[in-house]
Amino acid sequence: MAQPLMPHATASWLVDNTALSFEQIADFCGLHILEVQAIADDTAGTKLTGRDPVRAHELTQEQIDKAQADPNYRMVMTKGPEQVRRTKGPRYTPVSKRQDKPDGIAWIIRNHPEISDGAISNLIGTTRTTIAAIRDRSHWNIGNITPKDPVTLGLTTQRELDAAVNKAAKAAGIEQAPTDTRLDGDREALIASLRAEREQAARDAEAAGDGEAPARPAFEDPFRR
Repeated sequence: MAQPLMPHATASWLVDNTALSFEQIADFCGLHILEVQAIADDTAGTKLTGRDPVRAHELTQEQIDKAQADPNYRMVMTKGPEQVRRTKGPRYTPVSKRQDKPDGIAWIIRNHPEISDGAISNLIGTTRTTIAAIRDRSHWNIGNITPKDPVTLGLTTQRELDAAVNKAAKAAGIEQAPTDTRLDGDREALIASLRAEREQAARDAEAAGDGEAPARPAFEDPFRR
């Protein structure tokens, strides 16, 4: 049997505001009758603030009236109003990464033009207006936008990007080459290293602005000459 969200507080309110028997209150709240007795005698371990089950849509006044007139009547929880659920919106992106969104959008547009604006919006967490502005190069900061892999930027995951690419390619009838997964681990490691290098470069730039000596880069390319 369903019980009130706050059974002890509800029992306290029913004791103070109705003529229901302790047995009826205990049955509705899922408590032992001695717990209700302790609440009524003000000997409970914790002082409770009553919670109105009628305002909480857990009980109707008609049920209370009927139970007060008939000691054998047992009240039943009523279904409360449907909770208002948040509609699915754009992906949340931390403030520190929001400036990277245009770069990630530009990379997708350049490398995967078959992906729709709606799919890009879901991947990056941006608006279609921004995507359209970057696509037609009318964005206010277009001169400073440099296409960068959104996975490396931390705006999405490789799995989500691959899924969007495959879905768009299938819808457009584009033949997809079989995916070679043998180097997946190395690729993830490279992405992590590039991301660490990028973060270190940002810290170095900040340190240089404060007059401090830059720290040694977290990642050094072994193939760099």
